[in-house]
Formats: sequence, C-alpha cells, structure tokens
Amino acid sequence: MHEARFYTRKEDGKVQCRLCNHRCLIKPGRRGICGVRENREGTLYTLVYGHLVAESSDPIEKKPLFHFLPASKSWSISTVGCNFRCLHCQNYDISQYPHLHHGGIAGTYRSPEEVVAAAERTGCASISYTYVEPTIFYEFARDCMELAHARSIRNVFVSNGYMTPEVIQDMAPLLDGINIDIKGFTEDFYRRICSARLQPVLDTVRLMHEAGIWVEVTTLVIPGLNDSDEELRDIARFIYSIDPSIPWHVTAFYPTYKLTDRPPTPVATLRRARDIGLAEGLRFVYEGNVPGEGGENTWCPACGVALITRLGFSLEENRLRLGDNPRLAHCPECGEAIQGIWG
Repeated sequence: MHEARFYTRKEDGKVQCRLCNHRCLIKPGRRGICGVRENREGTLYTLVYGHLVAESSDPIEKKPLFHFLPASKSWSISTVGCNFRCLHCQNYDISQYPHLHHGGIAGTYRSPEEVVAAAERTGCASISYTYVEPTIFYEFARDCMELAHARSIRNVFVSNGYMTPEVIQDMAPLLDGINIDIKGFTEDFYRRICSARLQPVLDTVRLMHEAGIWVEVTTLVIPGLNDSDEELRDIARFIYSIDPSIPWHVTAFYPTYKLTDRPPTPVATLRRARDIGLAEGLRFVYEGNVPGEGGENTWCPACGVALITRLGFSLEENRLRLGDNPRLAHCPECGEAIQGIWG
C-alpha cells in the first residue's frame, strides 16, 4: 500500500480526499467515488500505486494531441479506476473495474524507474497518463513525471479535468501537455451522463492554460445529447475566451457501454461542429474518429494552406517551419505563427 497525497483527517476517523473536485468524505473502511482510494483507520491509501493494466507505445496523435511533438511516440500507462461514471466510456472495463469486480484491483506492478526506462527503450518522446482519469493514480504518475523530466522526457495527461486547483499547482512544473474533455456544456449533461459537474472542468482548462501547460480540448459529439448548435457554440466561445489557439477536437461517438440507444455521430455533424468553432474564432478545429475525411489536417488560419496532413493517427506531411522558439512554428507560405509544442 502507498499513502495517498492530498487528504485531510476529520473527526471520527473520517478523511476528506482533496485530489479531485468530488472531495469525497470517506469513512473508515470505505473508498472514494474512484474506487481506488481507501480510508484505513484514518489514513488514506491509494490502492493502485504502480499497478498498471495498460502499457503501450502510442502515436501522440491518438491522445489526441495535434500540436504537441507531431509524429512522436508516447509511452502510455494506466491503472484501474476513475472518478467519473460516464455512460459511454469506451474503457469502462478498466475505468469501472473496482465497481464491476466487488472492489477488486487488477494490474502488474511497475516502478517509476521501470516506466521511464520503457519509454526510453521504445524511443518515446513523452509519457502519457491516460485511458482512465490519471488523477486517480496521481501519486504514481507524479513519481514517474519527476523521473521523466530529469531524463528530458515530456509528460502528458489525457484527462476529464476534474482535479482540484491544489493538484494543478503541484503538477504544473512537471506536466507539459494535457488534453481535457469538455464532454458537454450543461450541468444537466454532466450530472446525468458523467455523474459529475461542469464548472470544475471549465476551471481546470483555464488554470492549466494559465500555468503554461499546452492544452487541447476534446468534445465527443453525441447525437441528441450535446450536438445542438447552441451547445457547440457555447463550448467554442468558452475556449475562445481563454485562447483562440487552443485546438478543439470534435470527435465521433460510437454506441458503447450503457449508452447504446444513440446512433454513431454523422460526419456531417462533425463538419457542422467544426464550422461553428471556426466561425466563433477558433484557429484550429479538428474532426476525430472519422479518418480520411480531411478534418484531421492543420490549416494555416491566415492563408489557408495545408500545414500538416494526417490520416488517422499517421502524419503524412509536415510543412511547418521551425525556429528557435519550441512553442512556435510558422507557415512556410505567409509566416503566420502556429502555437504548440514543436521542438
């Protein structure tokens, strides 16, 4: 067992977890909503430290991160557990594992040193903490992040954005990039579909950007639930209010888990979402989960030339002109600055 970070001891042996915005008040012998943090006699423990159920080398574009070391590989790891209960979770077999297996914890033990060594051995430029909400295994992720940074390996979170501000402050010096889901833009959607709240997610997007971490946003567009012009426009306007250069990925839904009564997202809906984002002033909007439709390419927002062409998770051509600043590249035709992590 490994003692958890970010909790406060309360009366009668209770503890309050401060890792995510559920801020669970946990009685002795009980666990938080995530299913992997347990109060044992007034001390909070993480049950998943180093217990990995997924380890693989992925294209960074799979996260998806399109403006972060394009065409590089990212060593991707996960434990079981999650602090959301999304009805459409594509990884529900691991995210909901403790709830589906009477509290069971699965995984093969790895040390932080082994994780970083695997990233180096496979030529990965980054380590991605992903597949479930990585905040729930933050103690392990943080130890990995410290070692990775010492060896010039970048750190990436693929996240629902529900960590607390104090956790953001703690991880900011070690985290290089993050993709945050904005799953919808109403509290009702978050409550019914995800068993969570919207506002903490929006706060996280803003705080991550203010901390200097490279941010990209993903919205899985679900027919009849979050695909109205109004809701898509609200998401685009929110992203614009922080920074119009934040890439927005609008991706196709496919029926899964407990949400099988909805059809797959039509390509026309993604095209409409992309058009809405661009009309609201966003510089980069991408269509996801529909390879070959052209919505995955990076276009110069000034002159319209194709800068990066992609097919699925593969990069076919990169015409960006790099300079001394690793956070800026330029269009080879007109010189327009293109924000990202390029170096």
